[in-house]
This record gives sequence, structure tokens and C-alpha cells, in this order.
Amino acid sequence: MPELPEVETTRRGIAPYLEGKTIAGAIIRNSSLRWPIPDNLPETLSGLTIQNVARRAKYLLIDCNGGTLIFHLGMSGSLIIQPRGSGGVSESPGKHDHFDLILMDRTILRLRDPRRFGAVLWHPGNVFQHPLLTNLGPEPLTADFNAQWFWKKTRNSLASIKQTLLNGRMVAGMGNIYANEALFLAGINPKIAAGKIGIMRYERLVQAIKQILQRAIQAGGSSLRDFVKSDGNPGYFQQHYAVYGREGQRCMQCSHTIKQFKQNQRSSFFCPNCQR
Repeated sequence: MPELPEVETTRRGIAPYLEGKTIAGAIIRNSSLRWPIPDNLPETLSGLTIQNVARRAKYLLIDCNGGTLIFHLGMSGSLIIQPRGSGGVSESPGKHDHFDLILMDRTILRLRDPRRFGAVLWHPGNVFQHPLLTNLGPEPLTADFNAQWFWKKTRNSLASIKQTLLNGRMVAGMGNIYANEALFLAGINPKIAAGKIGIMRYERLVQAIKQILQRAIQAGGSSLRDFVKSDGNPGYFQQHYAVYGREGQRCMQCSHTIKQFKQNQRSSFFCPNCQR
């Protein structure tokens, strides 16, 4: 599933093509995504000007001055820019290309989603009051997400620290890949209860989360299965995984064997020697 770095990479890739541009229309080829695409969305969007492209957790928010187009990439989605404004020829839509946003300069923003767990929604007014966004936790790359706050929020919590990192009400946008990698970098066992971790270890964990996410964004995210960047090229952070997907291989830090186990139906990878 595309996580925060993949969504942020997508935002940075599409924003220069969209911001300040007027929407000519939209094409819905298959409205049956995680939530149905509104039937009247092409008419609603026609003639609106895109003010900016933002991200909240794993959601992309396209501000159209009076309403916001909300994208979620689901399990396998990607947003591809099809430039046509300078004589370029756009690629013909494929089987999994379910939605096109068409600009006046003939640029197309295309949602490709083989598994159809993504979303294209419209929200008039303040988008941060949308039910999908209103209860999200702080963004991990902002100053609001800090060790003191995290430590206080987890006092007496019996949930594992790995489960806590995947809770969007605690940390916005963290997913399984980067939770595994951040816990390794911080030297914390994913099984330990969040309430049993002291403030100094939270300092290391918060620093590790920010460092891993920033590295991943610089690498264009991770391309596992279907994810590609907005230019159609893959990210390459998967080449730098320390533990994720490396069960049975030697730890790069101590040469101990990387272990895997299931937590809440998600795979956790860790080094028993480095992570306590």
C-alpha cells in the first residue's frame, strides 16, 4: 500500500502541473472504487481553478477554491500525469485507468488502480472537517509530532509500539514498511507495549521516524507491486530496507538473523539482537 512517502512523492510530482490551472472536465470510467466516485463530479469540477495540492496522512487534497478533490491511492493506486499541452500525445487509457482529471491546457491527471481500493471524493467547504480527516493524528514530519507528545499519549497503553505507529489517530500516514524500518533504526522491539517505553527511547524513535520518512521521500518512495511516481517511474527506497522483507537474512548492523512474525495480520520484521 502506498504510504506517506509515496503519497508525498506523488504530491510533489503532480503539483507543478495542476496548481493555478483550470479544470476542463473529468472522465469516470469505473466509479466502483472503495467508495463510489460521485456521478456528478465531472460537472462539479468543470471550470474550477486548482489553488494548491496538499497532503494529509495518506490523502491527497486538491483545493479547487470552494471544494476539495480527495484522492486515496488504496492498495495499488498511482496518479500519472499525461502531458498534452506542448504537442505531446497522451497514453491511451488502460484497463485499470478509472478516472481522468482534464485541464484546460489538455494535461491529464490519471488514476490507475488495479485493485480498486482507492478513492476519488469531493468535499465542499473545509476539507479537514471531512470524516476521513477529522480524527487523524499529527503529521510525523512536523514539529507537532515530538517525543514529549508521543510519550504522554501512550502512558498506560498496552498496545504494542508497532500497532501504535500504524494507528492513524496517533501518527498520520505511517504504514507497515516505514514502521518496521523506524523501529529498527531506533533499536526498539515491535512487540513492546507503547506504555512501557521511556521518554529517552521515544526521543530516538521520533528522530528515527522522521529520518526514515525523509530518506524514503528523497528516494521517491518504495515501488512494491503497482506503485509508480507521477512520471510513471518507480521509487527505489526498497533498495535500502534494513529489515522489511529480509526474513532469514543477516542484519546489516550485527549479522544476526532477521526474524518475521505477524502482528494484527501485518508482517513485522526485526533483529532480535539490535531491537530490545
